[in-house]
Amino acid sequence: MHRPIDDPGFEGEGFGGEGNGAVPPPYRPHPAPGEPSGPRADAPESRGDGSGPRGDDSGLRLEPAGPRTGVPGSRSGPTGPRAGDPDPAAGPWADTHGAPDPDRVDPRVLGALLARHGWRRRGGAAGRYSRWTPPGAGTGTSLLVPESRAFPDCDDLLGEALAALTHSATPSAREVLTGLAVPSDEIRWWRDVPPGPAGTVPWTVREQLGSAARQLLLAGALAVRGRAGYYGARHRRAAQASLEGVLVGASPGGRGLTAFLPVDTGRPIAVRLHHALHAAREAVDYQRATGGTEAFDAAVEAGVSRELTEALVALVRGTEGARIALEWAPAAGPPEGCAARPEPVEFSPGDLPALREASARYRTGEPSVPVRLTGAVVRMRRSGPRGAGTVRLRVLGGAEVPHVRVTLDEEAYRTAGHAHLVGLPIRVSGRLESRGGFRRLTDASEVVPVQVDETERDRLMKALHENLDFFEEACGPED
Repeated sequence: MHRPIDDPGFEGEGFGGEGNGAVPPPYRPHPAPGEPSGPRADAPESRGDGSGPRGDDSGLRLEPAGPRTGVPGSRSGPTGPRAGDPDPAAGPWADTHGAPDPDRVDPRVLGALLARHGWRRRGGAAGRYSRWTPPGAGTGTSLLVPESRAFPDCDDLLGEALAALTHSATPSAREVLTGLAVPSDEIRWWRDVPPGPAGTVPWTVREQLGSAARQLLLAGALAVRGRAGYYGARHRRAAQASLEGVLVGASPGGRGLTAFLPVDTGRPIAVRLHHALHAAREAVDYQRATGGTEAFDAAVEAGVSRELTEALVALVRGTEGARIALEWAPAAGPPEGCAARPEPVEFSPGDLPALREASARYRTGEPSVPVRLTGAVVRMRRSGPRGAGTVRLRVLGGAEVPHVRVTLDEEAYRTAGHAHLVGLPIRVSGRLESRGGFRRLTDASEVVPVQVDETERDRLMKALHENLDFFEEACGPED
């Protein structure tokens, strides 16, 4: 039931659990049917709050991929790999086919993971091995786990325990195997929602949980890149790339979700979320007690932002409460400055007004940023043959955003057009405006062409010829 979160796209589709304990195929992004794989010069821009054209705040899209290779004990998915797709086995989960090698498993780590996921220890030979039974009623195959590698038959017992976990129908067995395959910190979400017919959870509720979880992970990844009350389009591409190694699994009931963040690549995100969630909880308590929102200003340094408060709103909205818990990888231990067993953080519908007020405060309070950026012109538009016009730039350097729009006077507009026609980017100074999600440059000045090497120039010229339909000086108002 594990899926990688790795999509840098703009339109979000939710995901939910299958509810049968089986492990579905991994997910990875693909363009929508008929959509070009690269950015279009005339594609609609995301709204200022970081959402895509359909309003998904996470900016992530997940679609079914080919054979499952990133989860222990996996089987092939319903669809095969597509031409040009990235290798689905890439990343930290590339070498995790089948059950983990007993020689590489620490019995103490296995015991810690079994206890974490609800397995019960029921005796055994003291100092030699322990017996573990599945959670719940305790039905199913029990496991014999050696206490340490000093036990003579340690490898045999570990091999038998891992094989039993691989074939177990208990959903938590998959999570234990995942934790053994790659040392990972675990983030869990629970939502208290009214049950549907026969105790089921509606698909839309599962989608809401998946979308909120993605938004929260993205907020944590953004906070790792730097502290800000509102990021907009800034750092988004790098933050999404840092989530490529994250796997997500849904609980059978559909009310919970677990994300596995590999320690090597995902621990900074887990640590930042740990601090940010507790800071957000304290700021909400302060606002509800005193009516003041100044605690949210101090919480920015801990990683709280508009993106995080909006994720919490999406998580809590429509529920009777939500809870987020974080547990560190047993093989790596807790990070410095964090509790060994962090307390879960809970939010209720009564917290929503404070979270919404903080979100609005962050959006209006984040200042514009002075920048001097370099970008390639991908679209030009003005209302007539002369005068000022608007240029869209694909940012090559100087700002952590993929594209910006900038209004230029007649001379600067002509300079930008000539530079593009000969395959050169331009350099421009101005202020990156927060009001549009940091996608618009104002007070533009010092527009000059930038010399680049022949390889980059040839690539820019090729892009021009391939996108002639999108590059035009069209009469009429700006879209």
